[in-house]
Amino acid sequence: MNTLAHNAPYTGMQISPEQKAVLMRLIVLGLLGLALSIAAPAFLTAPNLLNVLRQASLMFLLASGLTMVILCGGLDLSIGANVALSACLAASTMKGTDSILLGCLAGAACGLFIGLLNGLMVTLLRIPPFIATYGMLWILHGVTYWYMHGETIHGFPPEFRALGSGYFGGVPIPVYLMAVVLLLGTVVTQYTTWGQEVYATGANTEAAALSGVPVFSRRLAVYAASGLMAGLASLVFLARLNSAEGDMGEALTLQAIAAVLIGGTSLFGGTGTLLGTLVGALILTVVLNGMNQLSVSANWQPLITGVIVILSVLSDAVARKRRGG
Repeated sequence: MNTLAHNAPYTGMQISPEQKAVLMRLIVLGLLGLALSIAAPAFLTAPNLLNVLRQASLMFLLASGLTMVILCGGLDLSIGANVALSACLAASTMKGTDSILLGCLAGAACGLFIGLLNGLMVTLLRIPPFIATYGMLWILHGVTYWYMHGETIHGFPPEFRALGSGYFGGVPIPVYLMAVVLLLGTVVTQYTTWGQEVYATGANTEAAALSGVPVFSRRLAVYAASGLMAGLASLVFLARLNSAEGDMGEALTLQAIAAVLIGGTSLFGGTGTLLGTLVGALILTVVLNGMNQLSVSANWQPLITGVIVILSVLSDAVARKRRGG
């Protein structure tokens, strides 16, 4: 069996298991939208739907890199802390130099560097991904709090703020960024040898190595991609909030993981798509938005999110069992 054909794109009228999973989640998303439009009439208004798209786009930007890591059989628990440090570094650079470009480059470079460190710990030092990235999470928290000294940096140029809160043609700018990342990411993961090698590594590392897949470089590359996407997401987040502080990214990691799992990407690696992650981000955002529309207590929202994640993981386990995986 050719390992690289594990997730080869289907042709003709064939529908792959991943495509079926995305279709089912789209149906769930549609039913959720229908139910909320009946229960909360304000849900279906244009301003609220645009707000849902804006929030989902930020979640997707962060979750897209994480998706590639998980597809390759890894895990990155440091992305939220990466966002915080990258955003704070971008903010201080922008303020210190009066240059939007230098600030953006600083944030993106910081995210990429952290991703490379994670990749080296996992590949070169062979530290389990959970331990390596969990440890990195705490290191980044400490560095960020030390760097910020408890201060807040706020007030950025309107041109930069448009990245997170601006519109073009009536559509939030982050939605365009989401579309570009989705298109490029889908082409790379689904229709290139590199992408198929990522799937093969996650599905069966030993078989992939025996088939000639450069497992080391593929794992390093997906962690670098995850770090870079965290750096880019930090810029959108910073532009949206118009302020930077040490704890700004703490809630983002679990949301990104939830979006990936709800979207159908398997924690065991080798199964999933970026389109599924986008649908997962939309489902999670719609649920959270709907609870706000229905005035559900904030104390219940994490519980409901946790239930959704557990159900998603259970459905993945059942699907794997049926396939004999």
